[in-house]
Amino acid sequence: MGSQLPLNFVSIHALDSGWFSMPERYFVHPLEDQKARKQVPSLSFLIQHHDVEASMNTKIVFDLGLRRDITRYSPPIRAHIATREPIDTSTDVVASLARGGLVPDDVDAVILSHLHWDHCGSPADFKTSQFIVGNGAMALLSEQPTGMSHNHFESNLLPHDRTFELHHPTAPRYDTVLDGAASNALTMRLANRQWQHLGPFPYTLDVFDDGSLYIVWAPGHLAGHINVLCRKKDGTYVYLAGDAGHDLRLLSGEKEIAYWRDENHQMCCIHQDIDQARRTLDTIREAWSNKTSLGAVEVVLAHDAAWASKARVAGRYFPGEL
Repeated sequence: MGSQLPLNFVSIHALDSGWFSMPERYFVHPLEDQKARKQVPSLSFLIQHHDVEASMNTKIVFDLGLRRDITRYSPPIRAHIATREPIDTSTDVVASLARGGLVPDDVDAVILSHLHWDHCGSPADFKTSQFIVGNGAMALLSEQPTGMSHNHFESNLLPHDRTFELHHPTAPRYDTVLDGAASNALTMRLANRQWQHLGPFPYTLDVFDDGSLYIVWAPGHLAGHINVLCRKKDGTYVYLAGDAGHDLRLLSGEKEIAYWRDENHQMCCIHQDIDQARRTLDTIREAWSNKTSLGAVEVVLAHDAAWASKARVAGRYFPGEL
């Protein structure tokens, strides 16, 4: 008998969650025009896990994009947003879900790639969902900003009784019930999972223990930065890369990660740790080559305008799917 595809799978649906203007010199180099800007999306995704035997459908949203009402951001974040105009928030995650007949209460969990303003949207809209963040993310909500304008955070961003921070890949798994995990089967499973090597990725968590959805440790951009690897019904994969890279040319080798000196002559980079960010891109690039044990892997960057435009034409936005 021929091999059979695994029974359980996930479907992935792009969600329109705002656009903003990106000054390219802060993200890639070399550039001929140092004043070049482009309109980019801040993509979010609905991931639906289909457990065929149990007849269960778990709904997860990966990233929440931009906040519908930008005046609801804190003053320091609003000051930074002023440098990213024009901004379009006419359609946010809630409106995008509604296009397919869903409301926030239908969402079981929200996985945030990281806690920058353009990925966190409005968590308050999701009053019953569990929030899952990478290790180190929660500390950002109580720390002083680094001084760079994009690194401002809101202490009241996430509901502490429904937020679960993953354990560090090199630390032991949690041995006790944690806040944010006590009453939820999904986060309890994650608390008891060990990070495992998968293909080119050193650390992954098998969310449903069936190979259909993995959380991938993707350090470099910001503390707690994580990605997800999704296996579709046909057995191929989609890798949602968040801000591991801001331009597909970083994967192709046409461009490199940008860095610059500020007014105080300090070296700056959009990534917190440029060396780690490069290593993370290396692993993604390897998966993107389609030559690993994973087979075909589509990589989607959160701010890929070309991907977003093609996806709209191809009907890959919810209720359509990838």
